[in-house]
Amino acid sequence: MNILEEIVATRKRDLRLQKEILPMDRLVKEIDYERNILSLPDFLRDKGRSGIIAEFKRRSPSRGVINEKAKLEEVVAGYCSNRVSAVSVLTEPAYFGGSTDDLRIAGKHCDVPLLRKDFIIDPWQLYEARASGADAVLLIAAVLGRKMVAELSETASQLGLKVLLEVHSERELETISPFIDAIGVNNRDLETFRVDIDLSLRLVHHLPTDLARISESGIDSAEDIKSLRAAGYDGFLIGDYFMRQSDPAQALKQLTLLTAV
Repeated sequence: MNILEEIVATRKRDLRLQKEILPMDRLVKEIDYERNILSLPDFLRDKGRSGIIAEFKRRSPSRGVINEKAKLEEVVAGYCSNRVSAVSVLTEPAYFGGSTDDLRIAGKHCDVPLLRKDFIIDPWQLYEARASGADAVLLIAAVLGRKMVAELSETASQLGLKVLLEVHSERELETISPFIDAIGVNNRDLETFRVDIDLSLRLVHHLPTDLARISESGIDSAEDIKSLRAAGYDGFLIGDYFMRQSDPAQALKQLTLLTAV
C-alpha cells in the first residue's frame, strides 16, 4: 500500500465514524443557504489580484511538521491583505493536522474564495464543506476516477460549490465532467511525493481553455510563477513555501511584489 492508498483508507475509516456522529439530515440543517459563495475562477482571473492560492497547512506526509507556531487566524488574515486570489485550507486530520473547524475560523478572516483541500471520497464531505464555509472543493482524479468525479462534482455544483479537479497526467483529463470549474496540475506525485514543476508546463497545452488553469505544488520563486503564467496558467497553489517561513504572509507579500504584472 502506497501513501496515497494509506491516506484514502484512513479517510474512509474516519468518515464512517463522522457520519455516525453527524448524520446527513442533521448536517444539511447546518448549511447557511443564504451565504454568498465566492467564485474561485472569477477571483483567479481578476487582474487586480495575484493569481496565488495561498495555503494553510500544519504538516504533510512528505515533510512532517512544517510550522507548529503559525496561528491560523493571523496567517489567513495576512494572506487576504496581500492580493491573494484564494485561500486553501487542508482539512485532513491524520496526515495534515487539519479540520473543518479550520475552515470555519478561516472564513472569519477571509474575503476571498475558501478552498477545502482534502481527500474527498463521499458526498457527505461536500455537504460538510458547504456547512463549514467553503466556496470550493478539491477533487483528486487519481483517487476518484471518472464516475466518482462526475457524481461528486455534480453534487458540489448543486450545493453551489465550485470544483477544482486535480490531475497528474494527460490520461486523467478524461475524468473532466461538465461540473468542473477549474483544472489543477499537481506537480507532486501523490505516490512518491517527488516534485516536478515541468509537469505543469508539459500538460498546459492539453488543458481545456474554458476552465481556470492552476499549477499546484513545488512553486517557490517568482521565476516559477512568471514561467507558469506565460505558459497560460491563471492560478498558482502554494503551501509549503509560505508555511516554511516564520511569517507566511510576509513571504506572500514579497512574492506578490516580485510577480506583479
